[in-house]
Amino acid sequence: MSTPLIHRPESNGASAVIPGQAEYAMPVTARALGAETAAVLGVLTGVWVALSPWFMTLQQSGTNANTVNLISGLAVAGLGALALISPRGFAGLQVGSALLGVWLIVAGPILSQRNPIADPMFWSNSWAGAVLIVLAAIGLGTVALRRPARR
Repeated sequence: MSTPLIHRPESNGASAVIPGQAEYAMPVTARALGAETAAVLGVLTGVWVALSPWFMTLQQSGTNANTVNLISGLAVAGLGALALISPRGFAGLQVGSALLGVWLIVAGPILSQRNPIADPMFWSNSWAGAVLIVLAAIGLGTVALRRPARR
């Protein structure tokens, strides 16, 4: 997804990097930039889902919605962070993120059978789940475009 941190040798064999300054990895192509952007937005979505119980009322009674959101949000943020640092297995991470997006959408109706769920949880989790599914599709699309076609 990005160029490695390397020192480019000069014609005289010296390093092109000025001592004391780091050379940062930059995305190589627009596709890689799109994949990294999708992963960052996935991390931010996961953080929102994990922290949303402290910003809005999710449930009228009980705490199972808070627990579900915290665990799901941390899992989504973790998958996004892994997708950022590990180009290997990127497709599997995006599929996992899409499945967590589906879970966020269906978790509200499942949890409401035991304790009533507040409307903000339905809307927040539905939007977050839809965003995760779209971001996973974008990430999977960039992986598919990156691979050469098999003949």
